[in-house]
Amino acid sequence: MSERRPHIIIFNPDEMRWDTMGHMGNPAAATPYLDGFARSEAVSFDSAFCQNPVCVPSRCSFFTGLYPHVNGHRTMQHLLHPGEEDMFSELRAAGYHVWMNARNDLYAGEIPGWAESHADTIWYGGTPGPRGREKRAGWAGEHEDLYSHYEGRILPDGNKIGDQQDVEAAVEFLESFRGERPLCVFLGLMYPHVPYEAEDPWYSAIDRHKLPPRIVPEDCRGKSKMLELLRKYQGLDILSREDWDELRSVYLAMCSRVDDMFRLLCDGLRRAGIYDECAIFFLSDHGDFAGDYGVTEKAQSTYEDVLTRVPLLIKPPKGEALDPGVTHSLAELVDFYATVMDYAGVRPRRTHFGRSLRPIVENRSREVRDFVCCEGGRLPEEVHCDEFHASGPNGPAPGFVYYPKMLAQTDSEAHAKGVMLRTKRYKLVRRITGEDEIYDLETDPGERVNRINDPALAGELAKLQDKLTRWLLATSDVVPWEHDRRFTDEMLWNRVKALCPPEREAEVREKIKDGIPMGRLLQELRAGTQNNFDRPCLGG
Repeated sequence: MSERRPHIIIFNPDEMRWDTMGHMGNPAAATPYLDGFARSEAVSFDSAFCQNPVCVPSRCSFFTGLYPHVNGHRTMQHLLHPGEEDMFSELRAAGYHVWMNARNDLYAGEIPGWAESHADTIWYGGTPGPRGREKRAGWAGEHEDLYSHYEGRILPDGNKIGDQQDVEAAVEFLESFRGERPLCVFLGLMYPHVPYEAEDPWYSAIDRHKLPPRIVPEDCRGKSKMLELLRKYQGLDILSREDWDELRSVYLAMCSRVDDMFRLLCDGLRRAGIYDECAIFFLSDHGDFAGDYGVTEKAQSTYEDVLTRVPLLIKPPKGEALDPGVTHSLAELVDFYATVMDYAGVRPRRTHFGRSLRPIVENRSREVRDFVCCEGGRLPEEVHCDEFHASGPNGPAPGFVYYPKMLAQTDSEAHAKGVMLRTKRYKLVRRITGEDEIYDLETDPGERVNRINDPALAGELAKLQDKLTRWLLATSDVVPWEHDRRFTDEMLWNRVKALCPPEREAEVREKIKDGIPMGRLLQELRAGTQNNFDRPCLGG
């Protein structure tokens, strides 16, 4: 690595599936820039997985390198608090100038100055004007619009979406920055998060005839209760194949829009003259059903690849080893944290569970993991993921777009805590209530048929259960690297004052204040010599 630390550039769309990019084999996708980026300048992971299928817990995980269960970050309302370090605080402490837009879903907003303490510059964004929408002719109807999240084509009116304004602000900052410190630039997008809506030329860029087959619920057996309730409450069975294809195409159009905004950022880095000095990371927090299994958007306590498998592309700084293209190596988003810190040359100041993906960037055939995990849900007595815009004083309120999901999550069995463990071939899902799931992804890549009671998979089931138990044991908590004192200053003084001559009280109290271990203090007092006080304090 060069002596100068690289700039760290993080581009983070929200709710983007891994298979929304052309180089992942989707013939209907329109992501020319990402496809070229993966072909010649970066490594693109086709098997990267988030650690929670909703946004806040996922971000709290991949920006800290910790799993959601370690510190209880598995809800939409439990964000990072003082005392919890993350990538931004650690990079800033190491000398990085941190620029971010305000959309990070990471810091507890009720604590004054807490979010602001993690960045040198925060862009709070402009105010996008109202945009008109036009639905496809013959679309099912108003109720189905509401719970499907479908809005259609955004009409041309000259107003820019908020994400576009954020990208332009980042580019303006990059082109004007004259500081000597290395940069960490974070862009957290809303796109392609619902509602499903897109403007031209992206709306018209998707060929509806090239869409891959949808995973339909009629082909599925033994799926989770959460999926069952979402289908029931969303009531989208009325949608025709053409309706579903329209919704799926608009989602891909939004991903195409993301592709173009990423291009704008990279072009800005080139104009700023720092593109070669940048380690660039493109990743999403989780995926989206987008019509698969007969539902839309996302949910907790269900772990299909469409939710848990995400884009992850890494470009190292020029001069670092690179084997560009697609890798099949398994990765977790906690590894993003470890990889950023590795390229930045910053040693984490605490325990984490990420593994640097740099060896895979250097050689795509390498492996750093033999399985990945994801988790979510709640205990029966807990209430969480209660999004403010979906709730009334007595619980979920009909007439809000998230009403079906909120209603499904009131069911303690459907929303039960669960954990997914996935190898390249098999996927296991275990929950504290309800039926577990296992899939052979070689014969059933769409996870259509749950084979938890199939004797033919009993041996694999036992192996996966053992892996999961050992993973939970290994990651159940972390011990802080800083050591605590077992006694207060006054406690220590009262333990040793009987041995201390009156004329040395002030000296001994000062030693206590400076943190001398009690064992060493007792030893020196018993020795009764001034010279011992001048020796380094060892042990305790």
